[in-house]
Amino acid sequence: MPLEECRLIELPKIHNPQGNLTFVENSEHIPFDIERVYYVYDVPGGAERGGHAHKDLHQLIIAMSGSFDITLDDGKNKKTFHLARSYYGLYVCPMIWREIDNFSSGSVLMVLASNKYTEDDYYREYDNFMRARWVK
Repeated sequence: MPLEECRLIELPKIHNPQGNLTFVENSEHIPFDIERVYYVYDVPGGAERGGHAHKDLHQLIIAMSGSFDITLDDGKNKKTFHLARSYYGLYVCPMIWREIDNFSSGSVLMVLASNKYTEDDYYREYDNFMRARWVK
């Protein structure tokens, strides 16, 4: 899939003086059904996450707290997104390499994923990703 398929999605935001509420519903706000949810936190200063691509997995990445940058790469083009609001999610389609860095202190990154974890779905070496991406 091309990089253009990846995009920021604004999620519903219900304003309330006691605190705002945002929600996500399967296939309603995002283009897939959620099979798994995980989150990343306590990332040390200067650390990077990601550094892989998925063969079939669709994801929505949300900054639940703090902020971070995500650079997406389809093998030809790269684009960096800064996530800092919990009512925006970055949709990442399959076959897109991602690097995540510039975490602010106290950041929490949550991922809504279309499939359960399987190591077979990963490209962990950029060269292998590039070969698979352009040999189709």
